[in-house]
Amino acid sequence: MSSYKGHSIFAFLLACMFFHNPLLISLTLIGANIPDFDHKFKKDNVYKMIILGLIIFISLYILKLPYYIGLIIVFLGITFYFSEHRSFTHSLFGVLTLTAAVSLILIWALQLITIVTTLNNHYLILAILISLLSFLFLNKKLLMVFLPIFFISLFVIKTGDIAYTEIVLSLLLGIFSHIVLDSFTPSGIKLFAPLSSKKVYKNFGLTVIFILAILSIFYHASSLFKLFEMYIKY
Repeated sequence: MSSYKGHSIFAFLLACMFFHNPLLISLTLIGANIPDFDHKFKKDNVYKMIILGLIIFISLYILKLPYYIGLIIVFLGITFYFSEHRSFTHSLFGVLTLTAAVSLILIWALQLITIVTTLNNHYLILAILISLLSFLFLNKKLLMVFLPIFFISLFVIKTGDIAYTEIVLSLLLGIFSHIVLDSFTPSGIKLFAPLSSKKVYKNFGLTVIFILAILSIFYHASSLFKLFEMYIKY
């Protein structure tokens, strides 16, 4: 199984353990594909990311609008450019950095669109932003499957608004899932890069999966308790 397929499936399964909103599940899946942008064969995409960030920065600056989105996109591209594969972007520090950067891009873009347009449906705006994000980070083959399922799920599954914290947590889960799965490979991961070159392997991955499973049970404890009460009554 190719790398992007494995990471996407693993992230999807983890997302379903915690979320029921298609936007959050989609963000988790996209997040799982972000760390591998430190690959050499994706350098062209990194250049495009930096150029895109500069264009957005200059455009917003000229229009006297908040231009920080462009700077964050440039920062993200530079981070990938200078990171060796399975080094910084595959560490705990990298996970936090990537999560913060992508979360800020989404949240600031959501706020900016709300300011400059008459749209006030945050759910719809976020859905559009996620679809744009998928073009940037997902493999073309995966994208062809992702987009139709994503838009169909928006119509089938009716959910409410999403909090900013949920955006951050879903991206964090997806990006973190990438390094967890990579810990099962023979080469392992440098968990504390760039401070330490010490590697961790499958024992780390198994421990994390066990902890996430326990957290998922506690997360759904109230719902499980209600189901148990209903079963007792009937």
